[in-house]
Amino acid sequence: MNESRRQHQVAEEIAHRAGEFIARFVRGGGSLITVTRAEIAPDLKQVTIFVTVLPAEMQEGSLKNLKRLRTDFHDYLKKKTVLRNVPTVDFSIDLGEHNRQRIDELTRK
Repeated sequence: MNESRRQHQVAEEIAHRAGEFIARFVRGGGSLITVTRAEIAPDLKQVTIFVTVLPAEMQEGSLKNLKRLRTDFHDYLKKKTVLRNVPTVDFSIDLGEHNRQRIDELTRK
């Protein structure tokens, strides 16, 4: 994705804040949730935060939990950032990272 400097800065800040939010407020129920990146729309109105979940069997439940907490995370961003307009937030599993890990696993065999 060819993004502007501003898009990159905002995406990095939101990814950082998402990591903080997850560490503080999200109960993983025995899973480890890691923010890998954030992608923001060119108009800065929509952001997708990509996460990995270990163990993989807990991905679906953890993603549902994150999606349920989107409004809380949006409010957290309002308090913790100086963005004029906080973008609409969505969470997604980072399949690219999952695929990379699978390739690493296969090449070790």
